[in-house]
Amino acid sequence: FYAVAFQEFLLSPLLEDGTVDHKDFHKWGNGGGLCHKSACIDPSVVVETGAVVHPRAILGENVHVGSGAVIGANVRVGRSSRLGYNVSLSNCFIGDSCIVHNGACIGQDGFGFFVDEHGNMTKKRQALYARIGNHVEIGSNTCIDRGSWRDTTIGDHTKIDNLVQIAHNVVVGKYCMLCGQVGIAGSAMIGDYVTLGGRAAVRDHVSIVSKVRLAANSCVTKDIKEPGDYGGFPAVPIQLWRRQIASQRLNYKKDSNNG
Repeated sequence: FYAVAFQEFLLSPLLEDGTVDHKDFHKWGNGGGLCHKSACIDPSVVVETGAVVHPRAILGENVHVGSGAVIGANVRVGRSSRLGYNVSLSNCFIGDSCIVHNGACIGQDGFGFFVDEHGNMTKKRQALYARIGNHVEIGSNTCIDRGSWRDTTIGDHTKIDNLVQIAHNVVVGKYCMLCGQVGIAGSAMIGDYVTLGGRAAVRDHVSIVSKVRLAANSCVTKDIKEPGDYGGFPAVPIQLWRRQIASQRLNYKKDSNNG
């Protein structure tokens, strides 16, 4: 089956403008979606009506693609993974037994720009991939950007909530939990078994060692090198953060009484 699909790819040239001829797409029998003839799709795969699978994509056995989802060229999806409605995959590899919820976007360009010598805003080249491990769950409307100098990577068994932003070149370890509205800036490195509370932020090029828990609304501005609980802006060990909060309250009460 896969040998036949690859042979069809070799025989399906691009149009003059570099696009794919729409005539090379056919209706998938198991679900009614559209699939390019060069895509390698296991017969057990369900591609629902309104979903599109582009050239050279590879979908393993028992994958389920929801309506409105778009599987870009050269994307690989491992066996038994489920893609929700309106999921967008490009420049990425999805592991086995993953769940990607509605509206998530994986593999798009990262946010990289610089001002050149003429004062023009210039886009940095984003040419690598996003790699998602096995048994990963990704929430609705979460965005994971492709890499520019190294692949963006999510480790096995990591769980990501809705509305999370993971920038280019980020590496997230295994068994992590990222709660809603977490933002991780470019080239950060997150160890294994790390938990980031809701709306927590991680600065670019920062490293967090394994087995760290970060309180909600906290911001990591420098490397965290010791396991433990942290909180605040900038993030500090949790007991120090609590003392800081208590001290601020006492000072506020004193100022109020003096006033």
